[in-house]
Amino acid sequence: MLFNSYTFLLLFLPLALGGFLLLRRSSYRLTVVWLGLASLAYYGYWNPDPGAPWSPQWLGLILGSCVFNFLIGRHLARRASRRTHPPSGKPPLLIIGVIANLTLLGIFKYAGLFAKTAEWLGATGIPAPEFILPLGISFFTFQQIAYLIDAARGETEEYHFSDYLLFVSFFPQLIAGPIVHHKEMMPQFRMRGGIGWHRHLPIGFGIFAIGLFKKVVVADPSAVIANALFATAAAEGGRELTMGEAWTAGVAYSMQIYFDFSGYSDMAIGAARLFGIRLPLNFHSPYKATSIIDFWRRWHMTLSRFLRDYLYIPLGGSRRGPSRRYLNLMATMLLGGLWHGAGWTYVLWGGLHGAYLCINHGWIHLKKKFQLKSLPKPVAIGLTFIAVVIAWVPFRAGNFELDPAGTTGDALRASRSIFSSMFGFHGFEGLPDKAQRVIASRDPLLILIPAIACWVLPNTQQIFARYRPTITRFKRPSPAWWQWRPTLPYALATVVLLVVIGRQFDKVSEFIYFQF
Repeated sequence: MLFNSYTFLLLFLPLALGGFLLLRRSSYRLTVVWLGLASLAYYGYWNPDPGAPWSPQWLGLILGSCVFNFLIGRHLARRASRRTHPPSGKPPLLIIGVIANLTLLGIFKYAGLFAKTAEWLGATGIPAPEFILPLGISFFTFQQIAYLIDAARGETEEYHFSDYLLFVSFFPQLIAGPIVHHKEMMPQFRMRGGIGWHRHLPIGFGIFAIGLFKKVVVADPSAVIANALFATAAAEGGRELTMGEAWTAGVAYSMQIYFDFSGYSDMAIGAARLFGIRLPLNFHSPYKATSIIDFWRRWHMTLSRFLRDYLYIPLGGSRRGPSRRYLNLMATMLLGGLWHGAGWTYVLWGGLHGAYLCINHGWIHLKKKFQLKSLPKPVAIGLTFIAVVIAWVPFRAGNFELDPAGTTGDALRASRSIFSSMFGFHGFEGLPDKAQRVIASRDPLLILIPAIACWVLPNTQQIFARYRPTITRFKRPSPAWWQWRPTLPYALATVVLLVVIGRQFDKVSEFIYFQF
């Protein structure tokens, strides 16, 4: 069930919220059970083949995963509470739990990748398994691995199963994050909206409306341009893109994924806030970043936190010298790329960002050693943005690898073609005449509008800063006239947003991070 669907907006969300309002004055357990059942209904609504009968197997998968991890986590927590000295090594049950979770993820997400790769390399007789990737499996798997590790460290309480089930399945963050920690969510569930709960409604609704606007009005039109240009680059025997078209493709996809993910993040935060729950911030104007290090502090922030705390630091982080730090950075980003998609072009994307981070850390070292000046902020932002746009090319080309009829070769061919055109190997021509354009009915220069908005306009976190929209704490900015308040002008502005959304709301499109 998508946030930008009529089913969610007009049926599911009103029913879930209405039931919560009726029950929040009753027992805490009843409220938690209601939200847990609503979240399972949200997840179970999905049917990968709308033409086939609905099957409960996907609901059984997430329930089975929750029961398995809850039981292991409870045992690990009890063991940790009885421990009187620091542990030596990892508990065997923790290792079993982590391996089981990664095996489940590997079977559904990566078995097909290795079969396709073997076929691409010339191996024959290896059948490609036809597994359907369950919704949100990458997110709820990482979330539960983090829980098991924290339980083994003695950092969890002995929760009731209904609490744990809601922590994993809470519908605003279930499908595409953010990846939450138990210590962030459990205390909020107990508050059931807190004092002055009614104040959360207009805040949540306003944040949700902005996110829906980003998805419907900005991300989806950008996708039309990006899809056509990438398809042309991937086609065998087709013409090569001009330099102008290649950069247009890269920037168009950069705008699509920016506003798609930003829009989803806003809708998740807004939907959770309707229930009085604050989620952690997951997206904070990443195209305003002045370096790649800064970019990863702003883009998919909870994934960066997970990779740092549960992969990079356990590998040794920066504690064992510069060479080991660079190796750990590359390993972390390569695995982060593979987490994003079961394709080698996603690994290439992760490797590019790993190389960027190594270069960034090397530049910081040289600056300190030779007392060099920092780049002017506009130059630093521009260089970072160009590097990110270049890296998005193989990420977007990964769609050709994930397609059931696609191959690794298709994805690499699209990446190679666009890179060649970007760097002038096919000439330095800008956009061709309109009659020869791949997108003749749309002006590619329109993507400059959202690009400028990324750098000039405040983000949703800043617009709603008076009311602390997320659990993530930032230095509170001075009040400004443009910051949101529950007043008539802002209510009218929200109505205008909804009218614009309604004019564009002609079809339901999946989010890029949907079914990850």
